[in-house]
Amino acid sequence: MPNQSDIQITRPEDRELETKRGELAALEANLAERELQLASLRAELSSFERKYLAEVGLRYAELDELKAQLAERLAAEHPGDLRLQESARQARARADETRTTAATDGDREHKIFSPTPELKRLYREVAKRIHPDLTSDDADRVKRQELMAEANRAYELGDEAALSRVFAAYECSPESVSGQGTPAELIRTIRRISQARHRLTEIDAESKKLLHSDSHQLRMRFDEVARSGHDLFSQLAARIEFEIARAKQNLARRVVESSSR
Repeated sequence: MPNQSDIQITRPEDRELETKRGELAALEANLAERELQLASLRAELSSFERKYLAEVGLRYAELDELKAQLAERLAAEHPGDLRLQESARQARARADETRTTAATDGDREHKIFSPTPELKRLYREVAKRIHPDLTSDDADRVKRQELMAEANRAYELGDEAALSRVFAAYECSPESVSGQGTPAELIRTIRRISQARHRLTEIDAESKKLLHSDSHQLRMRFDEVARSGHDLFSQLAARIEFEIARAKQNLARRVVESSSR
């Protein structure tokens, strides 16, 4: 008959903790792979957009500007022609739109910071609960610093929803659970599982948005042409350059004709 000291007693909470740890490990492995896929998709689309802007977008902007100038000159020469006046307005609108699309982030309008009372209240709550100086635990301090950085960005952007999410993220985080032993560790593990599932949902939503974006659809078209052995970037660039040269010639001819009258 075994001694009492030889009997291994496994408590229900210990079994549950082991089960949850296994579930968390599987989720974390899946999450790492999905994060990699999303990061790769973002990087690929960003690279394509930069290449498209450099080789095609800027050329389109130049061409549309030349067309607008030519249409405006024709309209000025024939002020009574309503058709030419309308064509000039449409050409200028198209040129402005193309130029705006090709503009860099530095050309965007700067928004004046004007926080609402609710935004200020939310920030105070976040600071009181999450500030890194309010903990002596090193791991918790690192997490708090990351969240406070997010809170500061949300506050500067005037984003109340993002600031609320920062507060909720900490309140429901594993790091906010104090104590040692199985009960506390079980709660922390359950919260980590919840975080992983939530992040997977976010990844699914962002991935679907990117895959249905205009940039991705355009990239798919370029890739399809590339598989047939052709470079659509070079083809488009050459065609637009030809049209730019022709537009410059037409504009120069109009200027000469106008000055000779």
